[in-house]
Amino acid sequence: MDMEKPQELDILEMPFEGLAAYWLSVKKILDAKKGRSIIDEEIAHTDEPFILHLLETVYTPLSRNMVRRLAGVKKETLIEDYTRKIDLMRVAAYAIAAGENPHVTLVRMDSKFSVPPIGESKAMDMATAMFDAIKPKGVKLDILLSVDHKIQVDRLLVKLLFFSMYARREGKQTLEKFLPYFNSRFFAEGVSLAIDNFEADFLDHHLMSMRDNTLRETARKMDMATELALGIRDKHSYDDLFRIARAYMP
Repeated sequence: MDMEKPQELDILEMPFEGLAAYWLSVKKILDAKKGRSIIDEEIAHTDEPFILHLLETVYTPLSRNMVRRLAGVKKETLIEDYTRKIDLMRVAAYAIAAGENPHVTLVRMDSKFSVPPIGESKAMDMATAMFDAIKPKGVKLDILLSVDHKIQVDRLLVKLLFFSMYARREGKQTLEKFLPYFNSRFFAEGVSLAIDNFEADFLDHHLMSMRDNTLRETARKMDMATELALGIRDKHSYDDLFRIARAYMP
């Protein structure tokens, strides 16, 4: 079994089977190399935050209880971050469907934070500037217009605000050309439904259900990853690790 490429690791999007395959491949390579160099290599090349956290904590002298406690804290922190970012996408999709005033949209986005990540005037100015930024020939739209849960929250907010402003000025159907740049299935789904003239409240409820189901599964995947990583540390057999993984799979 080949090791997953680091850039493909995304615990929110990857299936249970893919995540299990990653840890089982770590097990096989560790058994073959009889050393922890593979762990150090993975730490150096892995960007996925929860997997990186496990790699940095499980294979240390920390006790099992401490490892589990830290994994629980990291899980809670990441789930909160993912929830907030998906909710920002949900607010933006609703705004696109409803033709909402961008100032109202920004206020609703800011309500997701104890302190807004970016000032109101700066957010509006940066979102407005994107109208000109996307015009030059050769501009990297795949970077400028990308939307996913891995983007820093202030940048994500500005991008989402831009899309809601663009839809209000140019018409929501004009967003269809931007769909290939949305790496988030949540936002792509929301914008697609808005383009198809689905009612804003229905769209909002639909995305809320998608959010809840996905985050529930992501939390379970994080628990599975924790137990697999600890199982590797405890030198469980490949077959036993597979039994652990199977218990978490739907």
